[in-house]
Amino acid sequence: MFDSFDYTWLNVGSLALGLVSWILPVVSLMRYEKRGHRNWISLSILSMITCTISLWFQIVYNHHLVEIEDWSALMDTTGSLVKVSAVLIIVTILFNIINLSLYKERLPK
Repeated sequence: MFDSFDYTWLNVGSLALGLVSWILPVVSLMRYEKRGHRNWISLSILSMITCTISLWFQIVYNHHLVEIEDWSALMDTTGSLVKVSAVLIIVTILFNIINLSLYKERLPK
């Protein structure tokens, strides 16, 4: 897919984007008391997008491992990847549900 690309950067990018997907709704929650805070929807959408891209990076990295036939790396990391991905998805969704439940009173009717 990427010629002469260091695939280990996908893991770094995945970790960074995963953290961003948690930080964005937390920032929105911290700004809840400000009445003028209107971009919470944008932050929630960006949070879900960064979570998705983070998971896509892991899929691309696993595809790379299949292409180079590094079966031992796949067998060693797949179990952990499944668990960490589940935690990333669940926490991201929970943070965004909390945001939605707090801000739903402020939505225009």
